[in-house]
Amino acid sequence: MGEYLLASLQVKDDRNRGLSRELAELARAGGLKVTHLNETTWLATGGPNPTRLRQIGPWTLVGDILNRSRPLLPATAPDDPWSFERKMMARFWGRFIGLRFDGQGRLDGLLRDPSGALDCIAWEHEGLILACSHARDWLLERLRPDWRIDVERLGQALHDPLAGAGGLLIQGPVAVAPGAAQPLPLSTEPEVLWSPAQIAWRSLDPEPTPEEARARLRAAVDEAVGGFAGLPGRLAAEVSGGLDSSLVAASLVRSAQAPVALWLNAYGETPESDERVQAKAVGDGLGFVVHHAPHATRRLSPEALEARAEFRPNVALLDTPHDEAWADLILRSGADALLTGKGGDSIFVQAPSTEVFIDLWRAKGWRALLSPDMAELAASNEISLWTMAAAARREARSPLAPTTWDHPILTPLPRPLARHPWLEDCEAFGPAKTFQIAGVADSVSHNSPTALSDRVDVRNPLGAQPVVEACLALPTWTLTVGGRDRGLARAAFRDRLPAVVLDRRSKGDMTRLYSRLIVDNLDLLRPWLIEGRLAALGLIDPIVADVELTPETLMWRGRYAPLLAAIVFEGWLRRWERRLGPAVRSPPTPATAPASRTSA
Repeated sequence: MGEYLLASLQVKDDRNRGLSRELAELARAGGLKVTHLNETTWLATGGPNPTRLRQIGPWTLVGDILNRSRPLLPATAPDDPWSFERKMMARFWGRFIGLRFDGQGRLDGLLRDPSGALDCIAWEHEGLILACSHARDWLLERLRPDWRIDVERLGQALHDPLAGAGGLLIQGPVAVAPGAAQPLPLSTEPEVLWSPAQIAWRSLDPEPTPEEARARLRAAVDEAVGGFAGLPGRLAAEVSGGLDSSLVAASLVRSAQAPVALWLNAYGETPESDERVQAKAVGDGLGFVVHHAPHATRRLSPEALEARAEFRPNVALLDTPHDEAWADLILRSGADALLTGKGGDSIFVQAPSTEVFIDLWRAKGWRALLSPDMAELAASNEISLWTMAAAARREARSPLAPTTWDHPILTPLPRPLARHPWLEDCEAFGPAKTFQIAGVADSVSHNSPTALSDRVDVRNPLGAQPVVEACLALPTWTLTVGGRDRGLARAAFRDRLPAVVLDRRSKGDMTRLYSRLIVDNLDLLRPWLIEGRLAALGLIDPIVADVELTPETLMWRGRYAPLLAAIVFEGWLRRWERRLGPAVRSPPTPATAPASRTSA
C-alpha cells in the first residue's frame, strides 16, 4: 500500500500554521506527495501503489476500498451513535484508514479497517494532530516528541508472540486498533466497531452442510484475491509450493482480473525448505511457469539490525536480504505488486490438535466421540479418543490463558502477560477457536513495513476481511474436516489444485534456515544480547545467555522464535533510544495474579 502522514490543525494561530507548512515541505523533500484535504488538514502519501480517497458518509477513507459482494450487516441498537460505522465496516473491505472532520473542518475522528493493513499512529503536537503509518527519522528529528520507551511493556513483548500486532512499546502516541474508531481528543476511549470475537459468535450457530462450508470458503478466497488483483498495478504472485499460496494462485488464475508478470518461488538449502517440485506442479496444473530463486541471506551486522525501527519491532527485518532480492526480481519483470499466501496457516487452522476436539466437546459433549473426523484427528496426533476426551473434561474446568514465549535467557515477568485486546472476549469459545483468533491478530503484523513493501505493493488476501470473516464464522472442526490441517480449504479447492499439494502431509519449513542464521552469526549475536541494552534493563539474563548462545546448546534446545525476537527487539531498542533517549526501568511491583500458561 505504501505510507502516509496526516497533519491537521486543531488550534489555528501563526505558529501552528507555520509548523504545518514546514512539515508539509519536509514531507515533499522526503519523496511524499502532499494533498490538501481542507484548509486545516493535509495528507502526504508515498509508496508503490497510488493512494485513493473515497467519501462515505461523514468519513474520508484513505487507501484501497472495495465493496463486499454479500455484506452481512450487523444488528445495531436504535440509539447506537456508531451504527453507521459498524455497517460501513460490513459493507466495505480493503486497506484503509478513515478521517472524520467537524463543521469547522478540523479532524475529529480516526478509524482503521479490520485487516489492519495500514497502521495508524496518532499524537498531538503544538496544536497539530499528526497521524502516520511509518516512523520516519526526519519527522521525529524535527518534532522531538516527548515520548518514552515503555520498558515494562517491552519486557512483556519479549514473551508475547502477538507483540507485533499489540500495543505500542512507546508511551506518548496512540495506536488505533484494527476495526476501531478513535474520537478526538486522543484521550477519549476508542470505540470497537469490529473484532474477531464478534464474527466468531456465528460459529456457535448451527453448522452449515459440508457443501455450504466449502462454497463459503471458496467464495471468500475468490472475493479477496479478485479484489486485490483488480487494484492498480501489474501483478507478481508468490508460489511457495505450500497450500496457502497455491489457493491464492488457483483463485488468481480463475479470476483473470489481470495478467501475472511473474510467478515466484523461493527455496532454501535444506530439503524441508525446498518446495520447487510442489510449486512446479501447481504451475503445470494452472498453466503458468514458475521462476525459482534461492532464499537470499547474508551475514548480520549491527548496522543492518539497527537500520530500521518502525513503531513496532518486526522479526521480518531478518529477511531483508530476501526482501531486497525479491523486490529486484519483481521490478525487473515489470510488476510492482505481489500477492502472497501469508495468513492462511492461522485462519484455515493449520495445526489440528486436541484443542479442536475440545471445541467440539464443548458444543456436543459425549457425541464428539462419534465423529469420524475426530478419530482421524486422534490418529494423526498418535493418541486415543479417550485421551482427548479426558483433556476436554479437564479444559472445561480451566480458564483459557494467553500463550507466551518462554526461553531461559528471558527474565521472568513481574506480572502475568497482558492479553491482546482481541482475546479479551473469548470465554464463549474453545481453545482452538481462541488460538485461531490469536492467529488473526498475529496476521496483522504481516502488513508491517519491510524492504520489500517499500518498493512493491505487497497484498495478503488470506488476511483480508472476506476470508477472515468466512473462517471465523465456521467451527474449527469444520475447518479441519477429515482430521486434516486446513481440511476444509483442501476440500474446497479439490477441483483446482494438484494432489501433490492437496494430499501432502508434510509442510515446508524454514526453521533450519533461521537456526543457521543464528549459529553462523554467534560471534555478533553473543555480545549483541549479553552486553546489550535489553540485558542492561534486566529483560535478558546475561549469565544464562552466555550458556544458551552456544552452537551445542542451540542444537540441543532449539526454540529459535523467542531468540529471533530478542535479536530484533535489541536493534529496535537501540535505534529508538537514539531518537528518544535512554530507556529507564521503573521499580518492579509485585504480581497480582497467577502466571499464565506458556509454550516454547
